[in-house]
Amino acid sequence: MTVRHTRRAFLSAATMMAAALAATACGSPQDTASGGGDSAAPVKVGLVYSQSGALASYGKQYIEGFKAGLDYATKGTGKVGDRTIELTEVDDAGDPAKAVSAAKDLIGKGTKIIAGSTASGVALQVAPIAAQNKVLFISGPAATDAITGANKYTFRSGRQSYQDVVTAKSFIGDPAGKKVVVFAQDGAFGDANEAAVKAVIGGAGASVSSVRAPASATEFTPFASQIKAAKPDLLFVAWAGTTAPAMWQTLDQQGVLSSTTVVTGLDIRASWPTFGAAGSKISFLSHYFDGASDTEASKAAKAKIPGGTIDLFHPDGFAAAQMVVRAVQEGGDDVEKMVKALEGWTFDGVKGSMTIRAGDHALLQPMYQAKLSGSGTAFTAAAQKSLTGDETAPPVTQMKG
Repeated sequence: MTVRHTRRAFLSAATMMAAALAATACGSPQDTASGGGDSAAPVKVGLVYSQSGALASYGKQYIEGFKAGLDYATKGTGKVGDRTIELTEVDDAGDPAKAVSAAKDLIGKGTKIIAGSTASGVALQVAPIAAQNKVLFISGPAATDAITGANKYTFRSGRQSYQDVVTAKSFIGDPAGKKVVVFAQDGAFGDANEAAVKAVIGGAGASVSSVRAPASATEFTPFASQIKAAKPDLLFVAWAGTTAPAMWQTLDQQGVLSSTTVVTGLDIRASWPTFGAAGSKISFLSHYFDGASDTEASKAAKAKIPGGTIDLFHPDGFAAAQMVVRAVQEGGDDVEKMVKALEGWTFDGVKGSMTIRAGDHALLQPMYQAKLSGSGTAFTAAAQKSLTGDETAPPVTQMKG
């Protein structure tokens, strides 16, 4: 378990203005406030995320986004009032047991704010720890719907799976009477995606069926034939792993991509070359890509993120930092006040207007329809349509604790 400490300095420049804004649930996330608390002691924030393991690339984007967001929310100073935001970074390697151990260790050392969780399995194990110890937990890129409404102390700074699938649904308009096929690998990943499409798109009136392939499959022509025979209005592809290039090439060669609307999620930029010649023929649902928005926060992120290109999970880290600063501004050391300060809060993030729904802590946010142009490593993405937070809002979930 790797631990890193960083300190950032801050001097409040707008205490009087922030005091007025503190009375509202809305406002600009970079507005400063006194921060509460009885001293100038540092505010300890634990960031438990994947520095290594299968999702290390996601974790790297998350922490880069967080540090850019902290700079933005504190006007380049790293403090709230006179209090330094002291970060402790811990590598969970995508292992729930390591994450739980790290969270307990941080809590034992007086940390009242935990953020991170690159993996869904990790987030689902850390959330109960937050409730048991009454500390604030802000989950990161983990997309599982189960984080929403997990308990009163748990929030999220990224999107959830429901918002992905609703964005996919937007490609066919009114789903009533439409035929949708899910093409996915056998296993838990495929099961989850099929279930989500049936719940969201099937629940809206579409007929949903599936074509499933063994995870070990390397020949995809038979599956392409099944898909074409089904004549779907929408093909939803959920695929992971090294066979993706061959799978997309086969779908393209067998005419699937030209016979129906094919939708899949747009992953990090490094994955774009796997689409090959098929890339420009696919419709993508997107959480975020560089250029999807033109906000003050996105400009600030581009200025601070190494390389100057915002990728898929940079906005999650950026929003997490904004939420941390908001919690400390309004709550000081009182976690119950932190929770109240975040519930119902609307703020301007990298993606645009973001709202934390008070009842279940869902993060309402824009989502995107996207297309790729170019080929190979030279693909560029462009937004075809932006969906508002209200348009992609998940159903309200009963708060569990």
